[in-house]
Amino acid sequence: MNYITDPQEIERRSMEIIAPYLENLQITPSERAIYSRLIHASGDPELAAKIVIHPNAVAAGKKALTGGANIYTDVEMVRSGVNKKKLAAWGGEAHCLIGSAKTAERAKADGITRSMAAMRIFGEKLNGAVVAIGNAPTALYEVLRLVEEENVRPALIVGIPVGFVGAAESKDALVQNGKVPFITVTGNKGGSPLAAAAINAVMYME
Repeated sequence: MNYITDPQEIERRSMEIIAPYLENLQITPSERAIYSRLIHASGDPELAAKIVIHPNAVAAGKKALTGGANIYTDVEMVRSGVNKKKLAAWGGEAHCLIGSAKTAERAKADGITRSMAAMRIFGEKLNGAVVAIGNAPTALYEVLRLVEEENVRPALIVGIPVGFVGAAESKDALVQNGKVPFITVTGNKGGSPLAAAAINAVMYME
């Protein structure tokens, strides 16, 4: 059986296969890079019809990350997936509190999910940072509450939670809010690999 074993060649060939699916889309080269990474991570070309990118998302995210901004995630899978070496070279770190005792205590005290509690604990630290939500719709809802009620302003929200309860609705709310640049995939599809892929796509841009 013949198959490609070189990682760079696998990626190059993957992007060649993805490219025709993007030919008729009215998107910028930077947006095309994000679309390609998201489709590559999902293995689903139909995802292209569901991707929504705020006009300022790429510039805002790149400026924040190269300026040393931190990334705050809802789950460890997202934190693990982002390129932390490249992030560290700019002075930033990736953080997740989903497993901390403090988060569990806050969630129990407030009667909310741990992912919500984690975002609530991060609070003002999200100002000027990049937020990456790949699992929990409640985390995205909490970030939007912080934006609306506490005037917290992340530089970029990558909101791609997955599932059948609240995922589509939370992403619709993100798009409708419009106060913070965002990258999302509408509907039920999403997940930690997509959130990490979107972040990495922004980091890899020259």
